[in-house]
Formats: sequence, structure tokens, C-alpha cells
Amino acid sequence: MRFAIPILAAGAIAAAMPALAKPPDSAYGWLEEVPARRITWAFQPPAGFEPTPEAAGSYGDWLRHLPLAPPGTRVVNHDGRPKPNQAGAAAVIAIDVGSRDLQQCADAVMRLRAEYLRAAGRTQDLSFKFTSGDAFAYSRWLAGQRPRVRGNQVGWTRGAAKPDDRRQFRAWLDVIFTYAGTWSMVRDSAPVASVSELRIGDVLIQGGFPGHALLVVELARNAAGETAVLLAQSYMPAQSLHVVVNPAGGTWYRLDDRSPILTPDWPRPFSPADFRRLPGVVHAD
Repeated sequence: MRFAIPILAAGAIAAAMPALAKPPDSAYGWLEEVPARRITWAFQPPAGFEPTPEAAGSYGDWLRHLPLAPPGTRVVNHDGRPKPNQAGAAAVIAIDVGSRDLQQCADAVMRLRAEYLRAAGRTQDLSFKFTSGDAFAYSRWLAGQRPRVRGNQVGWTRGAAKPDDRRQFRAWLDVIFTYAGTWSMVRDSAPVASVSELRIGDVLIQGGFPGHALLVVELARNAAGETAVLLAQSYMPAQSLHVVVNPAGGTWYRLDDRSPILTPDWPRPFSPADFRRLPGVVHAD
């Protein structure tokens, strides 16, 4: 399924758009038309902070250039109805939710990671683990293997091989979303020792049933080494992925290793110790 967002008139944004390289539009393959607004251009860092360097083609560079829907776009649930409370959303990211209640918080994190890997030609790395611990690679889906889940046990059936196209990719992801979540993401990721070591693509997460996860989609530092981040989330029910508002004010979160982190929807505060890094996320400066 394609998801089209109107492209803004170039003249309306040219003054605010710095001359920075960005990934090609083909890197955001779920879109028929790629909006001109990008996260890194729409949200200027706090005074004295500068965006961290990210190598062209890296996951961090891809995330900070995620396309945004036009200003005023509302967060919608998977059934198309607007989310009742829009106050926590600063901007909607131009990516489809799907028609089922599947692409929730951790699922949206996995969706972005999978989209990046597929766009980068790294289909061999497309694999996530279910809550049971069983890994399900995209290559197994294409080979015709399907999980058969009974309780906590996963068996496998075999059918006809499938072509590598967007329809099959999204169908595989829906299976991942069904059987993986915050619990498996915590188990299968590594803690980030300090906010000074945070990178774009790291996840702020509390595992559970339910738990919650937000993704670092932009990061800046100042001369003193202080860290500020933008966070994005989906939520329950499955809804538009969006950059969140900081309840303390603005959109940027200025972090240290001690202070709790409050987010718009999740009722419990996060700790800086809740930041984790997914396997295979390598950054080259």
C-alpha cells in the first residue's frame, strides 16, 4: 500500500531549508511523492546546540531526514479517526499506519529500522525476534515459511515462495508487529551507558505488557557536551508516527544522566537508563 502526502510548494520552504545533503527520495520507498519538509529542517536545536555529524547513508542521517506531513496534519488512528488528544504531537511523520491495530510504539521503531535496511539494500539483515525469542527473518517469509504460534511455542509451516515486493514486505512486518514488542526489544538491545553516548536511532523504552518506546530522531550537542534530542512515537491504538512535544516546554529534550524524562502520553517517567541501542545500528562519523 502506498501512502501519498502532498508536496509543499518549494518557495514556501526554501528560506528555512539549509543547503544540506539528504538521502535520495527513493530511500523512503513507502511514499509515491516525498514531502520536502524534513525533521532536521523543521526543528532548529536549542541555542548553542548543533546537530551531531552523521555520515551520508547512515541510519542516523536517514532518520533525521524523515519526511514530515504538512503543518497541521492530525495524528490519526489505524481506523482513520483522529486521535482525541493532539496536544502531544509536534509534527506527523509521513508514513502510513496500516489498517490494523498493529503498528504501535515498538512496532513503529521496527518499521523504520526495516525500511532503512531495505532501502539500503541490506535485506539479509531484515530480522526481528518474537517475544518468545524466535527470530523471523524476511528471507524466511520470502521462502514461504510462516509461524504457527500456540501459547509460547512457535512452530513453522512452509508454503510457496513469494516475490520480494512491498506487499510482501509489509505482510512480513505485520507478523513481526503481532509477535514482537517492547519486551523483546528490551531483551534484544543493549543499554546506552550515558546520554553523552546517545546517537540518533537509539530507543527510549520500558518493556512490558504494555510497555512504551520512543525513538531518537534528531540529536544535537553544545560545546560543553550537553545533549538534546527529538523523540518520535506511535502509541496505543496504532496511530500516526509523530515527533512529540516535551511536556516541560518546546519539542527538544535536554538530557543529563540523572533527571527523569516525561513524555506526553506514557503515564510513567522514563529514566536516562532506559535508553537502549538496537543490534546492528552502526554509526560512522
